Amino acid sequence: MTMQSDYERCLDTMYKLGRFGIILGLDTMEGILERLGNPEKKFTVIHVAGTNGKGSVASYLTRILGLSGYRTGLYTSPHLVRFNERIQVNGEMITDEEVVTSYNRVEAANVGERSGTFFELTTAMAFDIFAEKGVEVAVIETGMGGRLDATNIVSPVLSIITNISLEHKDHLGDTIAKIAYEKAGIIKEEVPAIVGVRQASAIGVVEETAREINAPVIRLGRDIHIRRSANGFSCRCNGIAISDLSTSLLGKHQVENAALAVAACAVLRRDNRFNIADETIREGLASTFWPGRLERVSSTPETIIDGAHNPAAIKALVSYLEEEQKGREITLVTGILDDKSYQKMFANLLPFCRRVILVQAQTERSIDPESMRADAAKYVKNVMVIRDIDEAITSARSTARAGELVLVAGSLYVAGEARAALVTH
Repeated sequence: MTMQSDYERCLDTMYKLGRFGIILGLDTMEGILERLGNPEKKFTVIHVAGTNGKGSVASYLTRILGLSGYRTGLYTSPHLVRFNERIQVNGEMITDEEVVTSYNRVEAANVGERSGTFFELTTAMAFDIFAEKGVEVAVIETGMGGRLDATNIVSPVLSIITNISLEHKDHLGDTIAKIAYEKAGIIKEEVPAIVGVRQASAIGVVEETAREINAPVIRLGRDIHIRRSANGFSCRCNGIAISDLSTSLLGKHQVENAALAVAACAVLRRDNRFNIADETIREGLASTFWPGRLERVSSTPETIIDGAHNPAAIKALVSYLEEEQKGREITLVTGILDDKSYQKMFANLLPFCRRVILVQAQTERSIDPESMRADAAKYVKNVMVIRDIDEAITSARSTARAGELVLVAGSLYVAGEARAALVTH
């Protein structure tokens, strides 16, 4: 049997676990990791939660730490094109062979009362690989929520909560306050927490959680101050003041994400294990690459892929369109998953579009595009259904008017399939 077939077998086995849904709780993870020798204790951890922006913040931090000379690990989800993207060491995704080797070790430890879910096994693999490859500091992104998320087995030196909006209500609760409680569950006793939360109800929950365990809170807008300029922005926090900052990622919301990363560096610099220079922070923010988030993948015609997949992310996308693409004709290629409020997403985004092509991602969770046609037609006269994403993008690009923007958004699954078609071919 070849290594490639071993790789495919591993992924096929793991993906089938997704059929059994999401199980929140830490007992199974504790058992797997203990049988693996507790690899999560062999490197320093920064833990990141939030509704949107956590991947960008994690990427900024990992880039800055790598440029500062540290051997880094990055764990994020979901992937866009390949599973291997979820686990990165020193900015490079792991190899197929490393996936197979780690999966076999983790599966051998998966012998508890309950077998691990897809996300639990993937998380264990990340920790196993980071320990095996001598990672010094790993930035770990939660999968869902925080308190009972599989990643919350770690003991971080810093916790970050980017923002909070309604998501995964069946699992996390149906109010901002309830979801804030779950996200705040990553905060650890006496461990600083960087917080980008804006809503009063969420801030109250997060600060109360932190107060009970004596964890310092460094909050955007109160302790983290941003000043924007024509050429970029400056950031002041906890004794650090850096000007002439810029980000490689598009959208004004990335300035706030970058500011959270700067604040994290300010906290880390108080720990004598970390030496992070101002210039390294500037270089890290300016050179971070995070695919599928307002990513310009082609210029003829200009085509942008964005993984915006909930109302809050759509709001950030709309803000970018209003500020940077104002008055421009837009063809939107979009598909949405069945746990998202697509009517709200349509109401915010579709008024900016001349034409909409509805697609269906290759996942059983994808909404039938025909069922969304009538809602789309409330905002756009020209609505088409082309289920296959490759075919839809080819059609959109070949028929775009002169100067028109082709935008792909609505789901990370759609963004991933689009990126595979446009970037990897």
